[in-house]
Amino acid sequence: MHNNFSKEDFYSVKKLFKHSNVILTQSSKVKLFEKKWSKWLGVKYSTFVNSGSSANFITISLLEHLKYFNKKKNEIIVPALTWSSDIISVIKNNYKPIFVDIDLANLSMNENEVMKKVNKKTLAVFITHAQGFCGFSEKLIKFLKQKKIMLIEDVCESHGATLQNKKLGTFGEISNFSFYYAHHMSTIEGGMICTNDKSIYELSRVLRSHGLAREMENVNKKKIIIKNNPDLSPNFIFLYPGFNMRNNEIGGVLGISQLKRLDNNVKLRKKNFQYFLENIDEKKYFINFKLDGNSNYAFPIILKKKSLKNRKIFEDILLKNNIEFRRGNAGGGNQLRQPYLKKYLNSTKPYEMKNTEHVHFFGYYIGNYPTLKKNKIKHICEILNNIPLED
Repeated sequence: MHNNFSKEDFYSVKKLFKHSNVILTQSSKVKLFEKKWSKWLGVKYSTFVNSGSSANFITISLLEHLKYFNKKKNEIIVPALTWSSDIISVIKNNYKPIFVDIDLANLSMNENEVMKKVNKKTLAVFITHAQGFCGFSEKLIKFLKQKKIMLIEDVCESHGATLQNKKLGTFGEISNFSFYYAHHMSTIEGGMICTNDKSIYELSRVLRSHGLAREMENVNKKKIIIKNNPDLSPNFIFLYPGFNMRNNEIGGVLGISQLKRLDNNVKLRKKNFQYFLENIDEKKYFINFKLDGNSNYAFPIILKKKSLKNRKIFEDILLKNNIEFRRGNAGGGNQLRQPYLKKYLNSTKPYEMKNTEHVHFFGYYIGNYPTLKKNKIKHICEILNNIPLED
């Protein structure tokens, strides 16, 4: 990412500090950003938190408090290629992650594998829309509805991506976004939990703030809770086990400012990605991506040949030319190979995820951002195309 904060962003923060007795902890600007974000996305409710990881954790934490929760359902289907916090949120809330391989065309879960692994223990499918790609089709959405399986969307890398002209993050019961510095828009650190379900929204607000009942907007329900706990101070009733995952007024102000140019930035990112694909050598690199509705986050580069020798040549040349890259794409590649998961895995083996394994060892991404110029993209492609990879 480059220049993700504008003069307008800095001015909006400066303007905040001009107020006397300024409140910087969560207050009116956070609330305003939540309303504007909900309107932009097309949902009823949004809860602003301190990171996308916190959004993930709160989302999985609140599942046990929902009225249609079933204790017999303890499995959540997840992709093998995703950010670690998605998986950690599942295991730390005492659910079992069921891994599926990805589709190379969109770096998201293989839909056929998802449908095969749904069973009577399946509580939810937690899908990651990786790197700006749309991660599912109407076929999967319809299937999950018929099976009454909850759909949770991780849209942290895919702000503004769509399916049939409808924004991702509006299909599932809950969706999560990240506003980390390198993402489509930034609040320095930050995330959002989005839903059309009032009960989910209320729970997300409570869990965001230590589990405090006072965070609920439902006045009548709050009165009942206070009445049922006469020995407690009304402002300090810890209804559920929670943490402080709130954001602040600076983050809210930045979010409001950045949201104004998000749509245009998505258009620029998509144009950059298209130009990148038009100029990269398809004999050396995989380019058959599903582009419908994408809002590109970064340029994915997947070496076609499985060769460690080619990989070393590739990485050495990128380093020599000061081209920053990430091997393994999202979150360090195949999560099944990460140390934190070792004690939670039984029979599932990393090599069973064939496409994820290929991306883990021979997949990369390099940066894309709105102000990236065509001549620079072309220069990068020339470097990539001239790398002497063996057939």
